[in-house]
Amino acid sequence: MKKLFKGPNAGWNSFLVLLLVLEFVVFGSANPKFLRIPLLMTASNDFISICIISIFVTMVMITGGIDIQVSSIVGLTSIIIGVAWQDFGLNIWAAVALAVFCAALCGALSGFFVAYCGVQAMVVTLGGSFLYSGLALLVSSLSSTEAYKGISGFPDAFKAISKTKVFGVVPMQIIIFLLLAVFAWFLLHRTKYGRKIYLVGVNQTAAEYSGINSRLIIMSTYILAAVSAAVAGVVMTAYLGTSKSDIGGNLTMNIITACVLGGTLSTGGKGSILGTALASIAIGLLRFGMPLCFKINTQYLDIPIGVLLVVVVVGRALVNMPSVQAKLGKLRPKKEKAGS
Repeated sequence: MKKLFKGPNAGWNSFLVLLLVLEFVVFGSANPKFLRIPLLMTASNDFISICIISIFVTMVMITGGIDIQVSSIVGLTSIIIGVAWQDFGLNIWAAVALAVFCAALCGALSGFFVAYCGVQAMVVTLGGSFLYSGLALLVSSLSSTEAYKGISGFPDAFKAISKTKVFGVVPMQIIIFLLLAVFAWFLLHRTKYGRKIYLVGVNQTAAEYSGINSRLIIMSTYILAAVSAAVAGVVMTAYLGTSKSDIGGNLTMNIITACVLGGTLSTGGKGSILGTALASIAIGLLRFGMPLCFKINTQYLDIPIGVLLVVVVVGRALVNMPSVQAKLGKLRPKKEKAGS
């Protein structure tokens, strides 16, 4: 466990752990129901998609990019599953495979424009969010079921993704998130591929001179993010029991906030899977605790998330200013001279 908190992000990860502890203390004091394990496990269904997607969007941001199209891919995945299963007669698992494959193609398309055409990631993924939302609506028009009703009646084997509880307590969605988090952590922090992601984020030109195919690396991170969005789409569809084109449409700000709060620099070159995972859980608990403990209307939950994002970004920018760093340096205790 100690090894997880070593490295350049150790201090920030420790702060996130303290933030989680503080949430449990504050929300638990306001309403003891918050501390009930079964209730917490059930509530995780409402924010587990943020956790799943953000750990892979972290890789995109480490390369210096950004991905705001993933929420649209969640909806596209969901409606493809429903239409392919109900209207085209595919086996439910074949429909899931088709949806994940289509999501990977979406990520590859956007990643290609960013990596090989040099278009700004913000522009490409903003366009992608509109494009894939439109495609989701187009796919829904192929269904015999009205779009506003959603496609339901999925097989029990598919809905078991959300119904199954390991040891009778832990929902399968949490197990899926933990497995993906371990995979992403190993991929980013323990493989050559992960080191290449960091090098591309620090200096893409230097990475190219080092023999790294930086454009392929960048493109691959968008594919991974899109596939994670597809997994989240599968999980949400199984949990809700309904396939709709607009599922996950409000996830974008929460995902970006989780990455930034987790210590990932928007300029690239720095970030960690553990930090993002902790931050995404903290955001999820915040969204669960505020309505339960302080009766905050769910319509206003984006306000504290937005404030949190702005505070973290502005605070980090201020700390990195040379003048602020100079003042902080003066406050540090001077080392005693040797031999004194």
